[in-house]
Amino acid sequence: MKTQIVGADGRPRGEYEFADDVFGVEVSEGAIYHAIRNELANRRVGTAATKSRSQVRGTGRKPWRQKGTGRARAGDVKSPLWTGGGVIFGPSPRSYRYRIPRKAKRRAMCSILARKVHEARVTVVDGVTVESGKTKELVRQLEPITGGERSVWLLSGPGESLLRAGRNIPWLRLRAYDTVSAHDLFYSERILMSPEVADKLAVLLRGAAAGTAEPAVGQSEPAASVAAEEDT
Repeated sequence: MKTQIVGADGRPRGEYEFADDVFGVEVSEGAIYHAIRNELANRRVGTAATKSRSQVRGTGRKPWRQKGTGRARAGDVKSPLWTGGGVIFGPSPRSYRYRIPRKAKRRAMCSILARKVHEARVTVVDGVTVESGKTKELVRQLEPITGGERSVWLLSGPGESLLRAGRNIPWLRLRAYDTVSAHDLFYSERILMSPEVADKLAVLLRGAAAGTAEPAVGQSEPAASVAAEEDT
């Protein structure tokens, strides 16, 4: 599938043809669901904790005798029925992290990109630079392209000036093409990338499918395979 390359002035600068084996695959709803669920689970901290009656500080002495007081029988002040006592079946620290197969992750990323391309929500941009690092200048160049929609811009190596200019734009997320998550791609209204990044992304996802030592998409740091996806 072909699309126009858009310049910083919003005018066409040529055509770009997406790789069919990456941007034109059949969309798998199940792969998308499992990939996003995996990313959200891996982001969970899992530090919620409560104390059981054996962990609560206090005496184990019986507060009053069993019979003859007219009050309900009680074992100790750490009972879950008492204020300040333990918690029944409360949460304890745990890890929610798990892994999904490398091919499933690759299929999910390709499915999201294919859907966005089919819906004409992937824009190939060229010549958008911000030497001054000013947010106003970047907004001036991107608003005609995105229309102010929630967008994610895939970059090969964002410079300091570009990061400084884009971090205050509420509808824009700057992500490296080899660490972007399925969640970011799926919930963005528009995906921006340069022709060079589109080529690199196609090579990356092909490498992930073949099992070569390519950086894994969706990781906080590039790794050896998509199966090692551990979103932060």
